[in-house]
Amino acid sequence: MHPLAPGRKTPTANCAKCRESSHSPAECPCLRAGRWCHSFHAATLNHGRIQQWWGQHPEFGVGVSCGPAGLIVIDIDAHRTEPPARDRILPGIPIGEHIDLTGLANGFHTLAVLAALRGQQSPADDSSTLRVRTPSGGLHVWYRATDNRPWKSSAGSSPGRALAWQVDIRAHGSYIIAPGVTTLQGTYTPVDDVREPAALPLWLAQELDRTGHLPAPHIPAPRPVPPRAQQAVLAAAGGRSERTLAAILAPVEACGQVAEGAGFSDTLNRAAYTLGGLIAAGRLERQDAEQALRQTAAAARPGQELRIEQIIRSGLTAGLNKPLHATGRRP
Repeated sequence: MHPLAPGRKTPTANCAKCRESSHSPAECPCLRAGRWCHSFHAATLNHGRIQQWWGQHPEFGVGVSCGPAGLIVIDIDAHRTEPPARDRILPGIPIGEHIDLTGLANGFHTLAVLAALRGQQSPADDSSTLRVRTPSGGLHVWYRATDNRPWKSSAGSSPGRALAWQVDIRAHGSYIIAPGVTTLQGTYTPVDDVREPAALPLWLAQELDRTGHLPAPHIPAPRPVPPRAQQAVLAAAGGRSERTLAAILAPVEACGQVAEGAGFSDTLNRAAYTLGGLIAAGRLERQDAEQALRQTAAAARPGQELRIEQIIRSGLTAGLNKPLHATGRRP
C-alpha cells in the first residue's frame, strides 16, 4: 500500500528533489529511506512505515500496488462518451456493420457482451469476489492471480493493448484505490458482503492472454536454484547479508560490461529467484534486496526499466515460494 493525496485519486507528490530531477524509481534513494516518492513504487507492507505515514497524515488515502499484491482488478468505467471504431470495442473480435450497437454506452455493456460471447457471467455480476463501486458510477472487480505470471495493465480506451472499451486492467505497473477511501467525488464502497478477491476465472485469464496482457514469451521462466544460491544461504546465516547480496548481484553487474547479450535476462532472473528464496527464509530484508537488484540491473541495462521490472517480479515471485533455508554451516 502507498499514500494517495488527500481527497484525490492520485498518489502523494514526490519530494522536491524527485520533482526537479528526472530519474527512474530504481535509482531513487527516497524509497530506501522510507519516503513515498514514485507512486506505487513506494508501496510497502512494513507496519512501522505504514504507521509512520498514516499516523502523521491520517488524511492520506490508500492505494494498493496491484502487481506485488498479486492482484488483477477489472476497472469498469461508465463515462458518457461516444463508442470508438468497431475494431476497438472488443479488440480482436470483429463486429460487423450489420450489428446494431444502439445503446452500447459504457464498460458494463462491452464486458457483458464479451462474457456473453464466451458463455460466461460478466465480472460485474460476479458475487464471489470483492467488488467496489466507484464515485463515478464505475466498478472495480478484484481478482487474485494464482499462476505467478506478471499480468500487464491496460486502458480500455487504448488503441494498443486493451480488453474492452471502457474496461481498464489494473495489474503490474498500476495501482487501485482501496475500498473505503473517500475522495472529493465520493467513497469507494464495497458491494455486498464479500471482502476477499476470488481467483481470476480461467476464461478471463484466457481473454487477457489473447489481448496481450502477458509479457513477451522470451522472458525466461524461473530456473532451478544454482549451487551458488546454497552458498549464499550459508553466508547469510552467518550474518554476512551485504557480502551475500554482492555475490548474488555480481553476475548481473558483469552483464553491464557487454553491450548486448551476455544472457542478461537469464542472469537477472536467477538473481531475482535466489533473492526471493533468501527473503522468504528471512535471510535478507526484502526492500533492501529488491532495491539493490533494481539498481544493479538498471546500471547494467539502462533504459530497459520495464523489461527489468518484469523479469525481477517473475523471478522474485517464484523465489518467494521456495524459501532457501540454511542446511549447514560454513567451516
